[in-house]
Amino acid sequence: MTTQEAPVVAKDRTAGKDLATTAVSGGTTGADQPAADRGRTSIADVVVVKVAGIAAREIPGVHAMGGGLSRSIGAVRDRVPGGRPNVGRGVKVEVGERQTAIDLDLVVEYGVSVMDVAQDVRENVVGAVERITGLEVVEVNVTVNDVHLPDDDEPAHAGEARVE
Repeated sequence: MTTQEAPVVAKDRTAGKDLATTAVSGGTTGADQPAADRGRTSIADVVVVKVAGIAAREIPGVHAMGGGLSRSIGAVRDRVPGGRPNVGRGVKVEVGERQTAIDLDLVVEYGVSVMDVAQDVRENVVGAVERITGLEVVEVNVTVNDVHLPDDDEPAHAGEARVE
């Protein structure tokens, strides 16, 4: 007997917060069943967020992810000793029993084709999420929030003293 489970709430033992999970394969019980079919598999939403975030960042032309405020807060977090980058920044997902929808917020490099980057991001995210999680990706919505200019990295008046 195969069953499909509705979303289950599990506890994140490291942060103490609830995580939404979705059963993607129903299992059967009983010693007469094949070992691979005994039990069920659940995937937390955060798994899809991380896979999609990493896949999107792999594409040339993607400078950063997230909106203005989340990028600013993330930049501060990334500089804190012992802090680690948030690969899920700029990624929102909706996960069902067998399907997922993904929304991405990107900053692209100046000079690249925004449409080409968005298409490449979509293809890479769909491929990675479907391969790793087994969920069908029904849509990947890409929002380009900003363009990174080459001179944005240079500090203003570097090496020039204001006072003597």
